[in-house]
Amino acid sequence: MSIVDFENLTDNEPDQIPVIPSAPMANGDSIPTAFDPVQLRGGRLKRLRAMMAEQGYAAVVLFDPYNQRYATGSRNMFGYFLRNSTRYVYVPLEGPVILFEYPGSAHVSTWLETIDESRTSKVVWSAVNQRDNMSSDPFGIEIAELMEEHGKGNKKIGLDRCALNLARSLEAQGLEVFDCMQDTLHCRRIKTPEEIACLAQSMAGSEAAVAAVEAAIKPGVTENELFAIMYGDVIRQGGEFIETRLLSSGPRTNPWFNEASNRVIRPGELVALDTDTIGCHGYYSDFSRTFHVGPGKPSAYQKSLYRMAYDQVHHNMGILKPGMSYREIAENAWKIPEQFLDRRYPSIIHGVGMHGETPLVAHHMDFDRFSKDGILEPGMVVSVESYIGEVGAADGVKLEEEVLITETGVEKLSRYPFDEALLGREF
Repeated sequence: MSIVDFENLTDNEPDQIPVIPSAPMANGDSIPTAFDPVQLRGGRLKRLRAMMAEQGYAAVVLFDPYNQRYATGSRNMFGYFLRNSTRYVYVPLEGPVILFEYPGSAHVSTWLETIDESRTSKVVWSAVNQRDNMSSDPFGIEIAELMEEHGKGNKKIGLDRCALNLARSLEAQGLEVFDCMQDTLHCRRIKTPEEIACLAQSMAGSEAAVAAVEAAIKPGVTENELFAIMYGDVIRQGGEFIETRLLSSGPRTNPWFNEASNRVIRPGELVALDTDTIGCHGYYSDFSRTFHVGPGKPSAYQKSLYRMAYDQVHHNMGILKPGMSYREIAENAWKIPEQFLDRRYPSIIHGVGMHGETPLVAHHMDFDRFSKDGILEPGMVVSVESYIGEVGAADGVKLEEEVLITETGVEKLSRYPFDEALLGREF
């Protein structure tokens, strides 16, 4: 059964949007699985404006489709606008939220209660004229007029991404332009209860897709055929797209990050995958599993790799608790044996929300290069990573779990079972 994307129904009457009642939690499970879409959108916009007040922004102009969706719930031609920064949302600290939309498509989003007004984008054709004054000057003038109307004299405006000429056009109008992407991501680090429900539903859809892949693993199938099964099932479950093609087999599991190919899978090999899925409601689901291809049993070496990856993930989940610094996590993480250090995964944990988000906590030897210190907080959702493979070997194992940081520790969002044969538990 597919998950209905209630947040993005294109009904023109907002009062017809169904309100999903809170569902009772089974077996003491504290992770919600139902939500009110109006509360979801309102809670996110409230958090964004709280960040703006804290950082002193009179307004932000959001070009990034993820930030647009966070602020308003609006989604339109998502893949296209990941490539073309030609649609933007003006969010003042006080005043109307204005969508500057691609011509002819305003109806996709104007039913949303978070959008007060829609206008046509001034920078529609990025490949043609976004980088010249024909588009940048009208853009800058219009935004400056809005700032004059709503900013109460405050000239500070945030941009999450845009062409250089657009930033200069705002400065030419006397505005103080700042990059607000990091501020926005920091705001998004704490998930509302409605966001956690979205993440749980997204995870359920991805788990169903992985189950379909596992059922199809057999000698003779190709990596691309398995990836197509996963992608198709993600869509059927109400998901949107998969960010990567990380599904590999046999010697292509080591090193990690090989993408799915036409390689034919053979008996006795490993198949490893990472979901990296923008699932239902636009929320990320990110867990990894490695499977053994029958007939026959996994080798002792394959089982040893799997056990190390399993131990790494579970040790690192076990140390996570609110109030812990990112550096403490790096220092107390599972110690990778020397022969596997060269091919360690880049992070111990990374944030999860609408995509892979902040924080990113690297291993202790990489921490100052890749990470900035901070504090783990309740309401964060993170994925706990492991990759175990050594230089010169044929096999590698990728495992990963997604967890919610609670007041006392963690609660798992990913619940897909591990491979019993690779754990040596098969009866």
